[in-house]
Amino acid sequence: MTVVAMLSVAPVVEGSMSDQVAKAVAALDEFDVSYETNPMGTVIEADDVGTLFDAVEAAHEAVDADRVSTVLKIDDKRASDASAADKVAAVEEHLGRPAKRERDE
Repeated sequence: MTVVAMLSVAPVVEGSMSDQVAKAVAALDEFDVSYETNPMGTVIEADDVGTLFDAVEAAHEAVDADRVSTVLKIDDKRASDASAADKVAAVEEHLGRPAKRERDE
């Protein structure tokens, strides 16, 4: 089984949060998970929910702030081992093109 999640961890502060977000992302390295960070959060893949929760807790605790906001969305499709990449590929197959577009500037 593969558990896929979207995680967002950030301090509640004014100004840049990137240094604290980097600490949260770095904390994931201690766990047997795959991840990819994007501008809105981090997609995490784990073999089971327990491993995922442990990694999420570590990411949350890694942020050094008086107030931390953590949002977690989990896709635990128990009858399939589809990875996050597989899910994107399925959408791209229906689109007939990559599921990405750069804005004209």
